[in-house]
Amino acid sequence: MTSDSRQVKYVLQESELPREWYNVIPDLPSPPPPPLHPGTREPVGPEALAPLFPMALIMQEVSVDRHIAIPEPVLDVYRLWRPTPLYRARRLEKDLGTPAKIYYKYEGVSPAGSHKPNTAVPQAYYNAEEGIRKLTTETGAGQWGTALSFACALFGLDLEVWMVRSSYGQKPYRKALMETYGAKVHASPSPLTAAGRAVLEAHPDSSGSLGIAISEAVEVAATHDDTRYSLGSVLNHVLMHQTVIGEEAIKQLAQAGDTPDVIVGCTGGGSNFGGLVFPFLREKLAGRMNPVIRAVEPAACPSFTKGRYAYDFGDTAGLTPLLKMHTLGHDFIPDPIHAGGLRYHGMSPLLSHIYELGLIEAVAKPQSECFAAGLRFARTEGIVPAPEPTHAVAACIEEALRCKETGEEKVILTALCGHGLLDLQAYSEYMAGRIEDLELSEAAIAEAMAGLPAGV
Repeated sequence: MTSDSRQVKYVLQESELPREWYNVIPDLPSPPPPPLHPGTREPVGPEALAPLFPMALIMQEVSVDRHIAIPEPVLDVYRLWRPTPLYRARRLEKDLGTPAKIYYKYEGVSPAGSHKPNTAVPQAYYNAEEGIRKLTTETGAGQWGTALSFACALFGLDLEVWMVRSSYGQKPYRKALMETYGAKVHASPSPLTAAGRAVLEAHPDSSGSLGIAISEAVEVAATHDDTRYSLGSVLNHVLMHQTVIGEEAIKQLAQAGDTPDVIVGCTGGGSNFGGLVFPFLREKLAGRMNPVIRAVEPAACPSFTKGRYAYDFGDTAGLTPLLKMHTLGHDFIPDPIHAGGLRYHGMSPLLSHIYELGLIEAVAKPQSECFAAGLRFARTEGIVPAPEPTHAVAACIEEALRCKETGEEKVILTALCGHGLLDLQAYSEYMAGRIEDLELSEAAIAEAMAGLPAGV
């Protein structure tokens, strides 16, 4: 093996595990717009969120503190897999013939196989500390449901999961893994909730959406005193918990002697992307580096690139506060692409605000290009990416080939947020030529936008 194709891995010692989560809001030029009560259109206070979340998480959601200490019991669980490795993708670089350097922060080493336990563990911990017995949640591809199942098992909580019906059928072993950890899993829309029954009455063959699954999970949590709801993306506290990824990556790139020119991440609700880029955005705002920060979303669900920046519900039934975000409309039902974790009608309000400030950019990718990139990555780097991070891999390859044309020696960084070992059916379908590129039409966008709340 030649020296330019040997694998290079950067690791941190356990003592270098971040002890605090980073809150980007105090460092932004302006704060994000507040959530609004859907009836009064007035900003909601912490008390409005109390039926759904423990107070510790609510206070993190509205915090203006730059750093929040990670509790020791959470750190004890993090130590099972953190700090995670940073790799230099030398074999991929060689295959592309690019002068660029490609680094990837690999989150698939967690017990659940993705970045999601970074927030699942603290969410389960804070709920258990406040005496909550049970959590409800939704999941798209099953990565979040798996992570929360794992976390609830560690902290003695029951868990009920509503899994988007298309993924429920596509990914049976994700369901099996959640059940292995002790969770109860339903296909959504389900007949178990008013929200689910309403969808099934109108659309008996509905493939489901994250918005519908959120409605079902929220409905159950809001009507049981011993139950709370847990969300795996979108909200401020969720993205903040994920910043351990970026904090570690800054130290590891320093080991490599490099500073990123381009940072790329896949985006659905925004937790993986925010977790990687927020610490680097802090450095950019302080003038210590100046990377281009690029979000990559599916062409079938392009909330950044084709959505509207507007107040909208976070769920289909309209049970949540109104959030100012890039949205395709809460009634939007995405096509059943295999990147189930990216099939959400809206984008994180915090990331949406940052996008509006011009601090990040966004592109959309069709799933065939993404699966081709995933195969190329697997055949050079050895790791099979989940369908979600193949979007970021595709954008990294595109940037690296651009460098090949221009001769620029850029440093490209991404987060490989999970492995695809339970997504092999999707790869099989791609290799058999059965993957369609499902791009959202302007007519479908207009129809979905028609349901946006009026007067805000």
